[in-house]
Amino acid sequence: MATARAPRFLLLFCRSCRSLRAPQSRAYAALVPGVSQVDNRSDFLGKKPHRKHPGILHLPHVQLPQALADAAQLLLFERPMRSIEKQVQALTNYLWSRHLPVEPEELQRRAASLEKKFLEKQDSTPTEEKLREAVLHALRKTTYHWQELSYNEELSLIYMAARLDGGFAAVSRAFHEIQARIPEFRPQTLMDFGSGTGSVAWAAHSTWGQSLREYVCVDSSAAMLALAEKLLKAVVQNQGSPVSQVSFSDNSSLCHPRVQFDVVVSAYALSELPSRADRTEVVQNLWRKTSHFLVLVENGTKAGHRLLMDARNLVLGEKEKSPLDLRPSFVFAPNKKPKEETFSMVILARGSPKEANRWPRITQPVLKRPRHVHCHLCCPDGHMQHAVVTARRHGRDLYRCARVSSWGDLLPVMAPSEFPPPSPAEEPSES
Repeated sequence: MATARAPRFLLLFCRSCRSLRAPQSRAYAALVPGVSQVDNRSDFLGKKPHRKHPGILHLPHVQLPQALADAAQLLLFERPMRSIEKQVQALTNYLWSRHLPVEPEELQRRAASLEKKFLEKQDSTPTEEKLREAVLHALRKTTYHWQELSYNEELSLIYMAARLDGGFAAVSRAFHEIQARIPEFRPQTLMDFGSGTGSVAWAAHSTWGQSLREYVCVDSSAAMLALAEKLLKAVVQNQGSPVSQVSFSDNSSLCHPRVQFDVVVSAYALSELPSRADRTEVVQNLWRKTSHFLVLVENGTKAGHRLLMDARNLVLGEKEKSPLDLRPSFVFAPNKKPKEETFSMVILARGSPKEANRWPRITQPVLKRPRHVHCHLCCPDGHMQHAVVTARRHGRDLYRCARVSSWGDLLPVMAPSEFPPPSPAEEPSES
């Protein structure tokens, strides 16, 4: 959960029981019959309290680097604009309410359907010209008119004021997921497609520090690239920038798939592409340039979620393998976060999913009720399940972990196929 309290700040989103003490009958009690069971193969809590169990992944608080916030404020003061607050709110509302552009095939289908309806209603056959005018008029009234945003210097500054903190928060949450689950991963190179203000590079540095030696920011807007570079130079002039080796480039750098990066990011950029074919080409190129993780972030709307699901299915079903990397793909982290910074994300990784934690993810706010908890889970096999966790059936540890978990966290349960069958003496008793 992330919320912006001021232009420069943002919020992103019982006692410890030291070991699993649930009897074997409870340990094997299914959350949802045939779907998932308690992970009792290891002491997953260790010496941690329940509120810090290893499935906790949400970020309670994130703040823009002070140097970056000061640099952004300075650029706004240097270029005063009338009614900046209203323009920021208008752009925010517009970006949030945007739909995907209608594909030509869909337009043709709608036009054919309208033409059929008009002909059925008319007593006499209208002329071709009148029929065409009527169809076009109806299409204009019922079809969303998607327009490409052209960022000049002024609009880029407004975008920075509106989205610098929210973009930083959303990407920080995605990077935190990788760091928390694979702490030994130390990326050296990063590419940001649709880099905008450069918030991804700052979020990456806040997560991995000096491990990163190369940042490549790619954007089709010269004004956005210039603004991101100004932000970086302003920080350097004030106190020296901790983010070094940053290069800025237009989209032509995507034409060289042989160069791979440890982390590739596209944050709020797929929604700026005019067609499904363009998105397909970009996602394929981004995946070919990915050495370890591809992080995709979009608005937490139906349109944003649809974009990410299309990209996910494209990568997972991709038959064409990179000549330099034959490792398979898998979903490392799907997520959809609630207000205040609402976003959807998917993290795609190379390698085997067995290397990642296979606990299911909580996909909706946890409903806490007396002596039981409702959790909506996305299981490792991709199925969605509704689980009701109780201390009586599942043990106190799992019950307390469920109560302190949030939307986007992992719940320490496993698929029954990963368990050895219980002995007859360990079978659950109905008495």
